[in-house]
Amino acid sequence: MKLTEEQVRNVADLANLALTDAEIGRMRRDLEDILTYIEKLNELDTSGVEPMAQVLYPAGETATLREDRERPPLGVPAALKNAPAAGAGYFKVPKVIER
Repeated sequence: MKLTEEQVRNVADLANLALTDAEIGRMRRDLEDILTYIEKLNELDTSGVEPMAQVLYPAGETATLREDRERPPLGVPAALKNAPAAGAGYFKVPKVIER
Protein backbone atom coordinates (compact mmCIF):
# COMPACT_ATOMS: atom_id res chain seq x y z
CA MET A 1 0.00 0.00 0.00
CA LYS A 2 1.44 3.37 -1.00
CA LEU A 3 1.35 6.27 1.44
CA THR A 4 2.05 9.90 0.76
CA GLU A 5 4.31 12.03 2.90
CA GLU A 6 1.24 14.12 3.75
CA GLN A 7 -0.49 11.05 5.19
CA VAL A 8 2.57 10.25 7.29
CA ARG A 9 2.76 13.84 8.50
CA ASN A 10 -0.93 13.65 9.45
CA VAL A 11 -0.37 10.43 11.45
CA ALA A 12 2.68 11.99 13.14
CA ASP A 13 0.62 15.07 13.99
CA LEU A 14 -2.14 12.91 15.49
CA ALA A 15 0.52 11.14 17.58
CA ASN A 16 1.99 14.52 18.57
CA LEU A 17 5.35 13.63 17.01
CA ALA A 18 7.73 16.16 15.51
CA LEU A 19 9.56 14.30 12.73
CA THR A 20 12.32 15.52 10.43
CA ASP A 21 12.05 15.10 6.67
CA ALA A 22 14.42 12.11 6.86
CA GLU A 23 12.28 10.51 9.56
CA ILE A 24 9.13 11.12 7.51
CA GLY A 25 10.68 9.24 4.58
CA ARG A 26 11.78 6.35 6.79
CA MET A 27 8.41 6.17 8.54
CA ARG A 28 6.61 6.20 5.18
CA ARG A 29 8.58 3.15 4.07
CA ASP A 30 8.11 1.39 7.42
CA LEU A 31 4.35 2.06 7.47
CA GLU A 32 4.03 0.88 3.86
CA ASP A 33 5.79 -2.38 4.80
CA ILE A 34 3.49 -2.86 7.80
CA LEU A 35 0.35 -2.21 5.77
CA THR A 36 1.55 -4.54 2.99
CA TYR A 37 2.06 -7.29 5.58
CA ILE A 38 -1.44 -6.68 7.01
CA GLU A 39 -2.88 -6.96 3.49
CA LYS A 40 -1.18 -10.38 3.18
CA LEU A 41 -2.64 -11.45 6.54
CA ASN A 42 -6.11 -10.37 5.40
CA GLU A 43 -5.82 -12.83 2.49
CA LEU A 44 -5.66 -15.80 4.88
CA ASP A 45 -8.79 -17.92 5.31
CA THR A 46 -9.55 -17.88 9.04
CA SER A 47 -13.16 -19.07 8.77
CA GLY A 48 -12.32 -22.35 10.55
CA VAL A 49 -10.24 -20.78 13.32
CA GLU A 50 -11.89 -20.44 16.72
CA PRO A 51 -11.63 -16.97 18.31
CA MET A 52 -9.14 -16.75 21.18
CA ALA A 53 -9.72 -14.71 24.32
CA GLN A 54 -6.40 -15.55 26.00
CA VAL A 55 -3.17 -16.82 24.51
CA LEU A 56 -1.39 -19.21 26.88
CA TYR A 57 1.81 -21.14 26.51
CA PRO A 58 1.43 -24.96 26.51
CA ALA A 59 0.26 -25.39 30.09
CA GLY A 60 -2.97 -25.76 31.97
CA GLU A 61 -5.95 -23.75 30.81
CA THR A 62 -5.67 -21.31 33.72
CA ALA A 63 -1.91 -21.57 34.28
CA THR A 64 -1.31 -17.82 34.08
CA LEU A 65 -4.66 -16.60 35.34
CA ARG A 66 -5.65 -15.97 38.93
CA GLU A 67 -9.03 -16.85 40.31
CA ASP A 68 -11.62 -14.21 39.48
CA ARG A 69 -13.32 -13.24 42.70
CA GLU A 70 -15.15 -10.19 43.95
CA ARG A 71 -13.21 -7.90 46.28
CA PRO A 72 -14.00 -4.54 47.82
CA PRO A 73 -12.64 -1.57 45.84
CA LEU A 74 -9.48 0.20 46.99
CA GLY A 75 -11.22 3.49 47.67
CA VAL A 76 -10.15 7.05 46.90
CA PRO A 77 -8.23 7.79 50.15
CA ALA A 78 -6.15 4.62 49.88
CA ALA A 79 -5.51 5.18 46.16
CA LEU A 80 -4.30 8.76 46.76
CA LYS A 81 -2.31 7.92 49.90
CA ASN A 82 1.08 7.84 48.12
CA ALA A 83 0.30 10.35 45.40
CA PRO A 84 2.90 13.15 45.13
CA ALA A 85 0.05 15.63 44.60
CA ALA A 86 -3.69 15.15 45.04
CA GLY A 87 -6.73 17.34 45.30
CA ALA A 88 -10.52 17.06 45.17
CA GLY A 89 -10.25 13.28 45.09
CA TYR A 90 -7.96 13.15 42.02
CA PHE A 91 -4.28 12.72 41.19
CA LYS A 92 -2.71 16.04 40.22
CA VAL A 93 -0.22 15.83 37.37
CA PRO A 94 1.68 18.41 35.35
CA LYS A 95 0.10 19.51 32.08
CA VAL A 96 1.74 17.62 29.22
CA ILE A 97 -0.44 18.54 26.24
CA GLU A 98 -0.01 22.02 24.80
CA ARG A 99 -2.75 21.99 22.13
